[in-house]
Amino acid sequence: MSITVRNLTKFYGHDKAIDDISFDVGTSEILGFLGPNGAGKTTTMKIVTCYMPPTSGSVEIDGYPVATHALEVRKKIGYLPELNPLYHDMNVLDYLTYSARLHGLKGPALTGRLREMVDACGIGSVRHKDIGELSKGFRQRVGLAQAMIHDPDVLILDEPTSGLDPNQIVEIRKLIRRLGRAKTVVLSTHILPEVQATCDRVIIVNEGKIVADGTPEKLQQEFRASDMLSVEIAARVENPMTEIFPVLASLRGVEHVEFQGTSDHVHRFLLHTLKGTDAREQIFRQAVNANWVLLELFREATTLEEVFHKLTMKDEMESDSHRTRS
Repeated sequence: MSITVRNLTKFYGHDKAIDDISFDVGTSEILGFLGPNGAGKTTTMKIVTCYMPPTSGSVEIDGYPVATHALEVRKKIGYLPELNPLYHDMNVLDYLTYSARLHGLKGPALTGRLREMVDACGIGSVRHKDIGELSKGFRQRVGLAQAMIHDPDVLILDEPTSGLDPNQIVEIRKLIRRLGRAKTVVLSTHILPEVQATCDRVIIVNEGKIVADGTPEKLQQEFRASDMLSVEIAARVENPMTEIFPVLASLRGVEHVEFQGTSDHVHRFLLHTLKGTDAREQIFRQAVNANWVLLELFREATTLEEVFHKLTMKDEMESDSHRTRS
């Protein structure tokens, strides 16, 4: 089951929400679809799920064009919108039963899916309550159960862990990973560590355009400005800034050094090195020569959050600057 998006564009009046984007998502792939507020994420998801038409471009689900085969597409998709549309006056089981029947489930198949979704989404304790009585976290779980009740091949999840506590987030994350073994999953969230732990691939959009596409590891590697080494040295020195700092700063490939503090003769530094440079052996040899005890030496990885910030804040600052000049 695949999603194919080609040259997708969407205008709201004169405002361009999506600007000629193209991408594919394959079976057994969990795609993190990221971007700041107003970047076009939710609009793209609404088009993919047949909730609104594009201005131009096309979307296909398993070869079915969304524009002309909306009914077939909806059978294959489970959708959890950002604003979870629930009937607050309905009992949880009644609501899920209603949702299942809309998808044609009945008899033992319906009963079996209800049982599976109640267990998978952890809503057994509230299954007989009205949805309006539930906490935000439980409502979110009911919405997720609704999206999966018909066992769709494609899941489109817009902020699926919104309102959940840390334990619930871990459980839903495990569920998404399990579903991703056999389904196509598109996941939008602002919790970037969740993307790191859950997604096989990441697309970042900003101002309606795709600005990055790749695995989390690839993006972290591609968009890091420099390598960073965290160093912790135990040494009885009078002043680490005059006795240790200059030694570290003079090493080949080191661009600059940050002193991060001292406690009980343990001195911490962060070294920024040229991209692709490995200064660890040099640091080890200097420590041996100076009779320092090297307590810690490891590479600081560029986080997905830093990549996101780099790719989206740059355009925002340029836009602000342009507006100021105008």
